[in-house]
Amino acid sequence: MDRTAFQAIDRRVTHWLAEHGLMLLRISIGVIFIWFGVLKFWPGLSPADQLATETVDRLSFGLIPEGLARFLLAVLETAIGIGLVTGKFMRFTLLLLIGQMLGTVTPLILFPELTWSHLFVPTLEGQYILKNIVLVSAALTIGASVRGGGLVDDPEVLDAMDEWPGRSRNRL
Repeated sequence: MDRTAFQAIDRRVTHWLAEHGLMLLRISIGVIFIWFGVLKFWPGLSPADQLATETVDRLSFGLIPEGLARFLLAVLETAIGIGLVTGKFMRFTLLLLIGQMLGTVTPLILFPELTWSHLFVPTLEGQYILKNIVLVSAALTIGASVRGGGLVDDPEVLDAMDEWPGRSRNRL
């Protein structure tokens, strides 16, 4: 394959990725939230069930019973997932997601004996929580597009943006 043919294919693929990447990111995260949320409707089915309900118990000072905590978490995660999959009410959905993520990281502090085996060595539960850093970053990326923005596949468009007053571009 010569260089020109490779560049043409590369441009098409990159354009497709820019056109569909954010939507696929949004939907895939939504599916994960629906999946994990639905699991919480049945006690003991979710691997995070016990840790999640104990976290809600601790954060609510014991005011929210375990069954209600599980149900509320199931509804919250499923609602976030539906919002992401449908693309409806994105600002509210992302606000719920960030709030849910803040609650999700609290076991790292509340239950260090369950989430850390040594300093900077997370247990399996800790790893389950720490992977949410990627979900938060993805949510921020999706949030940057809620006003209609998107990914740009052409560096010349970015170069033109540098000439606009008050605009800057971030490159990796």
